[in-house]
Amino acid sequence: MKKIFKIFLLFIFLQSNSLIANARDVSKGFADLAEKAMPSVVNISATRIVETRGGQPFPFQFPPGSPFEDFFKEFQQQQGPQKRKSTALGSGFVIKEDGTIITNNHVIEGAEGIYIKFTDGKEYEAELIGTDPVSDIAVLKIKAKQSFPFVKLANSDKARVGDWVVAIGNPFGLGGTVTTGIISAINRDIHMGRYDNFIQTDASINQGNSGGPLFNLDGEVIGINSAIYSNSGGSVGIGFAIPSNFAKNVIDQLVQYGETRRGWLGVRIQQVTKEIADSLGLKETIGALVTEVNDNGPAKKADVKAGDVIIEFNGKKVKEMRDLPRLVGESPVGKPATMKIWRDKKEISKTVVLGRLEHTAEFKDKMPEKTKETSLKSLGIDVRDLKEEDAKQRSKLKDKQGVVIEKIDPNGPLALLPVRPGDAIVALQNNKIKNVKDFKNKIAKALKSGNKTLLLTIIDSNNSSKYIGVKIK
Repeated sequence: MKKIFKIFLLFIFLQSNSLIANARDVSKGFADLAEKAMPSVVNISATRIVETRGGQPFPFQFPPGSPFEDFFKEFQQQQGPQKRKSTALGSGFVIKEDGTIITNNHVIEGAEGIYIKFTDGKEYEAELIGTDPVSDIAVLKIKAKQSFPFVKLANSDKARVGDWVVAIGNPFGLGGTVTTGIISAINRDIHMGRYDNFIQTDASINQGNSGGPLFNLDGEVIGINSAIYSNSGGSVGIGFAIPSNFAKNVIDQLVQYGETRRGWLGVRIQQVTKEIADSLGLKETIGALVTEVNDNGPAKKADVKAGDVIIEFNGKKVKEMRDLPRLVGESPVGKPATMKIWRDKKEISKTVVLGRLEHTAEFKDKMPEKTKETSLKSLGIDVRDLKEEDAKQRSKLKDKQGVVIEKIDPNGPLALLPVRPGDAIVALQNNKIKNVKDFKNKIAKALKSGNKTLLLTIIDSNNSSKYIGVKIK
């Protein structure tokens, strides 16, 4: 008995020493990891050009009706529109020797210039290779023919709650900042999209960390830091990262095609509850219950029916409803995929050839509308067609006819006139304008007839109407 007791004590002693050794290794490892990984982490500056009118010349406002009010309004208009550079800061990391960089879509969205800065102070311009707003991932490439230090993507499926992680990034513009913590949860749904399966961490992540890497202790990127839970904008110990395994598929598609090509099954699904599982004879509360099947979708051709429960897709178990969209989305388009379905209290197998999600009407309706601008050199402006949103915001645009000014050339005919980006032009020479194409035709016709001055009818952002006379140079 004493011998057994001694052996047990020895076991505890050895375990304790092992834990202490591991703790020392971890403590030492953060410095080694940071030194090795830091050269591959970059600060990203995404510049946008914002056009504004001249500012108020005095630090006070005149009371309504003041005789000075109109004078200073005219003074401001004579200042003309001014352009200023707006800069958004974020983080990113190099994944290939050729300077391929990963970051978040929201860091570079709408940018006119993207600039990369390494921890050694060297700066480069980067080009956008591809972006995916759905997963919030963007791929950039440095415009320089040389080799760059890079990091590898880890197998995030091996991540466990409690594992140590290290975040490196550019919080609040303070580049090269290292924070540590653990994985607090995995497969977290934060209701940002159909593919939510975030890694949650308590490593400090703040504004400017977006797009930066979350490392495991092997110095491999286990996630892309993308969001935080906070009421103040600062870290409260709840940050979220896109798992590297999910990101790999998106990155490969963006590099190869410049866009994503996700699989599409063509079904509507809902969660399987305990009561539903019992009623269908399922021993576990698993799978995705099919509620509708698209008449023109791949599932219809594979004989999937409403009431089926998809419990496995391409060899991977569908533990809950939200697993299925991710598994389907990650599968190749136009190639067969296998499914296990629960129907009539028995398991059956099906094979389906997936379509492409981005080509479906449902996907297009949910994506932000891309604005197509047209430059009109004669007026020195860029315009676009009216959108539904414009009509909702201004009652005088309810007929949805006209164009909206997007940019004004500071040296153009409209530069010194009381017109601003966002104003809508609804008529030319008192003739209504349908859209950009119609506007271009009417301008060409007016200039061909010898008109040197054009009359524009404007609906401004305050829903007020006014007429503007423009001299054409």
